[in-house]
Amino acid sequence: MDRILIIDDNPAIGEALSLLLELDGHSPLCCSSPDAALEVLEQEEIALVIQDMNFSADTTSGEEGRTLFHQIQAKQPGLPIILLTAWTDLAMAVELVKAGAADYLGKPWEDQKLRLTVTNLLELSRLRRQERARQYQQANQLNQLSSFNLCGMQVHSPAMVSLLETATRVAPSDLPVLITGPNGAGKERIADILHANSPLRDQPFIKVNVGALPSELMEAELFGAEAGAYTGASKTRVGRFEAADGGTLFLDELGNLPLSGQVKLLRVLQTGEFERLGSHQTRKVRVRVISATNADLPAAIAAGTFREDLYYRLNVVQLALPPLAERPEEILPLAGHFLGEKAQLLEDAKRALLAHPWPGNVRELENAISRASLLSQDGQISAADLALQAPPPRVATSPTELDGNAITQALARHGGVIARAARALGVSRQQLYRRMEKLGMER
Repeated sequence: MDRILIIDDNPAIGEALSLLLELDGHSPLCCSSPDAALEVLEQEEIALVIQDMNFSADTTSGEEGRTLFHQIQAKQPGLPIILLTAWTDLAMAVELVKAGAADYLGKPWEDQKLRLTVTNLLELSRLRRQERARQYQQANQLNQLSSFNLCGMQVHSPAMVSLLETATRVAPSDLPVLITGPNGAGKERIADILHANSPLRDQPFIKVNVGALPSELMEAELFGAEAGAYTGASKTRVGRFEAADGGTLFLDELGNLPLSGQVKLLRVLQTGEFERLGSHQTRKVRVRVISATNADLPAAIAAGTFREDLYYRLNVVQLALPPLAERPEEILPLAGHFLGEKAQLLEDAKRALLAHPWPGNVRELENAISRASLLSQDGQISAADLALQAPPPRVATSPTELDGNAITQALARHGGVIARAARALGVSRQQLYRRMEKLGMER
């Protein structure tokens, strides 16, 4: 129940407004003078003020209302204030609206218009309070994160703040971590952060891109090989696990690991034991494994190309890195970071950056900024300099397959922007509108 303060020296107006506001479940409180109103504001939690502009019988200038308005603003900045004005006060009311008043209504007022104005202002005020609380919470979280080594990562979105909070909590443990997310989103940087904030930070940190290794050499790369173990192996090769002993091993593009390698990897994770190719000597290591993939591993398990037991062994903690399109707050700050002092973004360039879907994620953004900084004239980057290419067309999901939950999640991820949510769902904006209407969802 919202407490609304009515300030008017005419008791009849106070009573009429109170009855009207009570119809909508509000709790009105009336004052007949500015001094009484200011005292109430010191003692009560007021959600909205409706104030007259004159409080003396022989005064019509509106100066009393102007003074009261500024006094209320000074005491409670941001508190919604509706001005009740006679025709002589209209110019001053417009002036005060420009100075921050929420709205003004003439006397006599229209009941429905006043009720709608009050409802809208209270809702807007609630949303602003929530946003301020969110910003305060995010600033506090960022302040806490500043005590960790973030390896130069730029953090500007709630999604990344939340992910990094989890990462820095699990970093001190020796638990395996699986980082999921699309290519170019920054999975390797998250692995860097996990290692840099662990007790193993001064021990070896070995990285291997599993997807870049030929399948016939993968086991030798991971577990090592004796001289002569395969054609071309003229000397003993130390594997990545052995090199990472006592430290951390980062396996990128894990989904490309063949089943034979998965069996050996599972054994190392369970026992710390392995043999080099061409050797029967069992070696033992202690390694923390961080892995990353852009693949759908549960789907790979269903298809029989990835071992379920290995998946659960690696996925003790999962960090799901969202694509750049789902953290739009980061686009311009990241662009500025990549640009440094080399050039400036013009407004049309900023609009182009925000409108682009970034299928290549942060890596694509960095490349686009590097290219534009070379092509720009006089240190000014325009949309034309960015030369952003449209992504290949997506195969649209049938709108009839979309349920309310999927639509709600997409809208939440994209800040309620229908066009972006539709693009993420693979349907047109019109199709999404029609599906929402059929499901009885409000736009």
